[in-house]
Amino acid sequence: MTQPTAQGFPNIAGLFDLAGKEAVVVGAASGLGQATAIGLADAGARVVCADLNSQGAQATADIIAERGGQATATGADITSTAAVDALAADHAGAEILVVTPGMNVRKRLVNTTDEEFDRVVDINLKGTYRLMRAFGARMAAAGRGSIVVFASFRALVVEPGQGLYAAAKAGVVQLTKAMASELGPQGVRVNAILPGPFETPLTEQIKADRTWWDAYADKSALARWGLLPEIAGPVLFLASDASSYVTGHSLLVDGGWMAQDGRFTPSV
Repeated sequence: MTQPTAQGFPNIAGLFDLAGKEAVVVGAASGLGQATAIGLADAGARVVCADLNSQGAQATADIIAERGGQATATGADITSTAAVDALAADHAGAEILVVTPGMNVRKRLVNTTDEEFDRVVDINLKGTYRLMRAFGARMAAAGRGSIVVFASFRALVVEPGQGLYAAAKAGVVQLTKAMASELGPQGVRVNAILPGPFETPLTEQIKADRTWWDAYADKSALARWGLLPEIAGPVLFLASDASSYVTGHSLLVDGGWMAQDGRFTPSV
């Protein structure tokens, strides 16, 4: 992008326009992934709604179609290298990849098992790695692309019972930096979203405990939980040309959680 002139300064609104671009959103069946898919479609992208829950992915694609957008649905098992490679091959022209899946085992570390560790790492960290690797290689060959992965504010701060999840999401942050460094010369940007407390299927255990739920709201500077549509804007920024000089970044979307002190110890 050149220095701005009266005639040459870009239309900023246009930088957010994703018309003509294909975006693959993995984890699109529900929660933050669904909100992301809808938001990118609203911005003009042709969205591929991918999820292990293929019926849920189709439901998201149907919502997008009802809103006048373009979307298709497909199954996606991020614990399978073959399945991830096939997804990337089927959508080799995708310019945007968003990786949202996550799973948590809320137990203190001394009470966890090897199997739980493997499951949390395989979905949160290795699944993200598989997708970044498969799509990143194709984007690098094409000389363009934006990868947005979901980590968590738990990559930076923890509470009792979040150790496995926090460790895996911290790994996602480091993968983001590494791939941003490696693929930057080929025109591919890689960034991470670090959500704070949003009501999703992943936080149902917290919602069931009113004290825990209220403590999370009170901890945020905005004194509330995030609303699902509030994730779409930050993702759109990182996915679009509006962030053309942003890569290797971890963007907190946490309602100001990290801006102030305080902690709650849940009974897990």
